[in-house]
Amino acid sequence: MRIDIACAAICSTLIIAQTTYSNNAQPLSENFYEDRAFVQDFARKIPLCDELAGARLSAVRCDRNGRVLVLSNKGLLQLSNGQLVPDRRYRPLLDMEIRSLDTYREQLVYLTNELVFANAWAGRFCVRHGLPDAELFRMGSDFSFLLAGKDSLAFFSGGKCVDRFETAQPVKQLLFDPTHNRYLILAENQITCLAPGGKITKVFEVSLAIPDGSTNLNCFELTDGGSTLIIGDAEGYIELDADSFGVKVAVQKKLPCTDIRCIKQIGDSLWFGTSSGAFRLHNRQIDYYASKRWLVDDTVIDISKGPGNSVLILSQTGLSIITFEPMTLQQKAEHFDTLTRERHIRHGLNSELAMTRPGDLSTGTLVDNDNDGLWTAMYLAGELFRYAVTGSDDALQNCYESFEAMERLFDVNPLRGFPSRSFERAGYQVSDKSRWQESRDPNWTWKATTSSDEIVGHFFAYTIFAEVVPDKQWRDRAIALMDAIMDHIVRNDWYLIDYDGKPTLWGKWNPDYVNKFPKQVGDRRLNSAEIIAFLQAAYHFTGKEIYKQKAFELMDKYGYLDNIMIPVSGLSVVPEIDLTTEWNHSDDELAFLSYWNLYKYAFTQELREKYRRAIKDHWEIERPEKNPLWNLIYASTGAADFDLEETIWSLREFPLDTIGWSVRNSHRKDLEFLEPDFRHQSTRNVLPPDERPMSKYNGNAFRLDGGEDGRHEYSGDIYLLPYWLGRYLKVIK
Repeated sequence: MRIDIACAAICSTLIIAQTTYSNNAQPLSENFYEDRAFVQDFARKIPLCDELAGARLSAVRCDRNGRVLVLSNKGLLQLSNGQLVPDRRYRPLLDMEIRSLDTYREQLVYLTNELVFANAWAGRFCVRHGLPDAELFRMGSDFSFLLAGKDSLAFFSGGKCVDRFETAQPVKQLLFDPTHNRYLILAENQITCLAPGGKITKVFEVSLAIPDGSTNLNCFELTDGGSTLIIGDAEGYIELDADSFGVKVAVQKKLPCTDIRCIKQIGDSLWFGTSSGAFRLHNRQIDYYASKRWLVDDTVIDISKGPGNSVLILSQTGLSIITFEPMTLQQKAEHFDTLTRERHIRHGLNSELAMTRPGDLSTGTLVDNDNDGLWTAMYLAGELFRYAVTGSDDALQNCYESFEAMERLFDVNPLRGFPSRSFERAGYQVSDKSRWQESRDPNWTWKATTSSDEIVGHFFAYTIFAEVVPDKQWRDRAIALMDAIMDHIVRNDWYLIDYDGKPTLWGKWNPDYVNKFPKQVGDRRLNSAEIIAFLQAAYHFTGKEIYKQKAFELMDKYGYLDNIMIPVSGLSVVPEIDLTTEWNHSDDELAFLSYWNLYKYAFTQELREKYRRAIKDHWEIERPEKNPLWNLIYASTGAADFDLEETIWSLREFPLDTIGWSVRNSHRKDLEFLEPDFRHQSTRNVLPPDERPMSKYNGNAFRLDGGEDGRHEYSGDIYLLPYWLGRYLKVIK
């Protein structure tokens, strides 16, 4: 998704202002973003119906009434009930051999083996052309047109053939140039020109003009008001001056895909169809539309203007309609709220939707996950921020329902202060069945081996819950859960003890475990930050001195404060320690969620300042990812340099379609690739969220390829949490 800067009336702006804050919203920076409409893009994908399987599609056009037609070797096709089906509206067309389709003055015009005609203008435009091998035509001025056969051209004006010419090469495409009142004819390696009443003249030959270019031209289009001619081939595109036919740009290859099959100027954007998706040039940037997030398939055949502010992209197996509509960030949040509530709530948990048929939401089923507690906590936090900002009864009800689900993670198992990873009705578990245990209620099971991820999520959500919800009884329940978890960890010597009496794999904050790692290992810093954040929050809400005492014991006696202050830039690979083989982006997520409580509930101002420096140190490393959640958690420390513009960019660019489609970008030639590094930053600049594989915030934003083949839909919490946090902090208004 990109922002259409040309739409000045709906363009969003960044506003710098002085403001005051409430609701415990701490930055607080003077920078804020005023939420106005921007241009949001989204796709509607129209596959072929079963009856037309295997049909060869060749063109798509839309008339002034918004009627879309697709030309195929099985006749004209129309859109119906989300599929391309045979078009039977004009019965005479069913008996005609339609070979080409175009628009003229926003009306549909057809070429058959006998006629060039339209059903518009009361059917008066109908010319019998007498060129039985005619395959292409192009309308000119005053209903004149140029017709191309296998080895000849014919110019018609006033309903009659005026001129006929032999062609040395088969014609691949025709253009009418209204600025110069001429036709341009594209062949394999040359372009010729015909002015009505004149002769055909050669104006460009690729082998002569572009020695290093492809000799097989594919398509062309006039742009810049007719002053520039863009020619596409298998190696990229060439720019010519349309007056002199001199070369402006010799084979532009820094493109998502250089195998260009079609070009179309639509509005102020230039669209390219390729063998690996479509892209547009707009405001000097490239926007790439590929994968099933955007297209039925990536082999693009034709592109045309669609109804309203949309673009039609025809592929081998169907049609995709990319629509551009004004939308505010808040309206986008409403979309994700609806998506989440309708399709992702399982027993109050924020759950994953799995589909048996890729992308078919009707086959979706709610399934359990290792991190149901963490994902629910992140959704709950977003709804808590929403309630704090809006006072919405709906948001509050969502908060209570999610909280009860998280509370039940404790009740469903027999272990005091130990939250389950998940719970489900007996016999319906999906993920890693070896981890499931019987509940005291035989109708239910619970998932064991809870990790630090879950505990971080619980503390993140409960502290916000205990500050935001209006009912003291509910707040006290959240405080009781914090107390129960903290008591469990302290009582068990800084371990999370599972059903078998042993520590879980990742639930370890004991100094013997934490300090055994060299300073280059991230877990030494991370686990120290986690446990101090837990203890500070528990002390703040319960007032129990033991939590404060234990926190200072860990910091003073065991060096946990020093661990927190370890520079993130110093983390690296340590031989024979598997944890360091690559950067763990889940650790980034756990760290930043912990920073919320680490900073906010610091025992002293001196500690808070040290934490702020540690948080900034980590944020500087993460900065290239333009992560809106990390930026805003950093903003909560009072930072003014939290990259507001990048935060808004990420929220705008987040796709409305959250299905985990398989995405590929590693083939792109428009990206600046880097040598592989420890953090796996593969390119100089991070791709927009709608061009990369879908993931939660525990994934690598620089991952170029990947996905889940359309079999899972992600919940809206990925967008909702940073958006409502931005509103809560008053940096989004």
